[in-house]
Amino acid sequence: MNNNDLAKNIIDLVGGTDNIGRAAHCMTRLRLNIKDADKVEIDALKGVEGVMGVVESDTLQIVVGPGRAKKVYDIVVEDFGVTVGGDVSSWEDNKATLKSGQKESKLKTGLKTISNIFIPLIPAIIAAGLFSGLASLIGQTMAPTEGFWFLVLKLFQLFSGAFLSYFAIYTGINSAKVFGGTEALGGMIGAMSIMPLIVDISTFFGLYNTEVPLNSVLTTGKGGIIGVIFGVWLMSMIERRVRKMVPDVLDLIVTPLVTLTLTGIIFVLGIMPVAGFLSDGLVSFLNIFISSTNPIVSILSGFILSALFLPMVLLGLHHGLIPIYAVQLQQLGGVSLFPVLAMAGAGQVGAAIAIYIKAKRRKNERLQKTIIGALPAGFLGVGEPLIYGVTLPLGKPFITAGIGAGFGGAWVMLTGVMAGAWGPSGLVAIPLMQTPTMMLNFFIGLVISYVAGFIITMIFIKDDLVENN
Repeated sequence: MNNNDLAKNIIDLVGGTDNIGRAAHCMTRLRLNIKDADKVEIDALKGVEGVMGVVESDTLQIVVGPGRAKKVYDIVVEDFGVTVGGDVSSWEDNKATLKSGQKESKLKTGLKTISNIFIPLIPAIIAAGLFSGLASLIGQTMAPTEGFWFLVLKLFQLFSGAFLSYFAIYTGINSAKVFGGTEALGGMIGAMSIMPLIVDISTFFGLYNTEVPLNSVLTTGKGGIIGVIFGVWLMSMIERRVRKMVPDVLDLIVTPLVTLTLTGIIFVLGIMPVAGFLSDGLVSFLNIFISSTNPIVSILSGFILSALFLPMVLLGLHHGLIPIYAVQLQQLGGVSLFPVLAMAGAGQVGAAIAIYIKAKRRKNERLQKTIIGALPAGFLGVGEPLIYGVTLPLGKPFITAGIGAGFGGAWVMLTGVMAGAWGPSGLVAIPLMQTPTMMLNFFIGLVISYVAGFIITMIFIKDDLVENN
């Protein structure tokens, strides 16, 4: 089914455009805020060709796969006129049990905010990570100093640096969009945090450590992404209040001037040092487990993190990890947490293959077809079809898949794999790893998770489980 037909079928089955308050998307999902949940034909929607799964969360999330999600979203917005903005009740708020006016928890609201800030940046994060990985591959295998490959190396470094060097600015712009501030001013807050002039200001106040600059109370980049997000939130609050007090004729001049003056002082002298303390503490805490020289600690932490990641995804808690990825990327130059957690999807693949064999024994053709259709996406790092179509409905295989993933996570943590970015897991994530050796160890981790997920599921899941499912 082509993307236009897929978009039309989705809209028809959710009750038409009048029943959609707003639309959004992530890497693999079209997200729709629904006005009346009773008008949505969930079962029919799950059966549409091209729909890999449907998640009834804070919004109605329709899994269509990487790349395709953005294309379907564009069609929904541009051809069918569904709005991007707006403020309507969430999917769950329209369920009968929530019509009493119960609000979202603060945790869910916070995670959704984080998600809205970073999800639009993911394509650039992936592209920059791929170029960084390719540049590393060329540099370490060829070490060119002139000629064609030298030019290619420098171009890839340029392409990578165009995003990673200015990550704070992009975060500031997106944060302002989410918090309702002026996006250009948000970008300025992000830019302030990475400007060398911060060192002069820090030195003036005696906050700069000349012997160990990174230990300074205030220095360039201090506070990182966490500081930028808080700074832009404050800026947005100040901007709205100033705008209410300023006459319309002076708004264009006075509002940005006053907003940036007040925010800039508080941000540089207050938020950056505090956020820096928090960021440093977070990285130090993670390093106890992630960068431990004790192999037992590395194995245990890798196993536990990988095994528990999929339950976190189901609870929507995985979005809270994005700032941690960003902090690691800024402070360590790479992300060690993402490669470990990426093993979770590989465990699902191994478990699904085992379930396929059991379903074939019991002549469950429906389950066999579901697994065959979902496996290619699973190998490429899109786990939703296997999760929602196979392992989660069966129950126990969801657990054995997580345990299998833990073995791959233990290997990845033990071998110190680091990625230059984060994005889809699976085989497509191999080029995101920073060195050829890390790429190899990441691949080995995937294979371990495939095999472990398969073996554990074959041993502990009885054939009877798939007979009537």
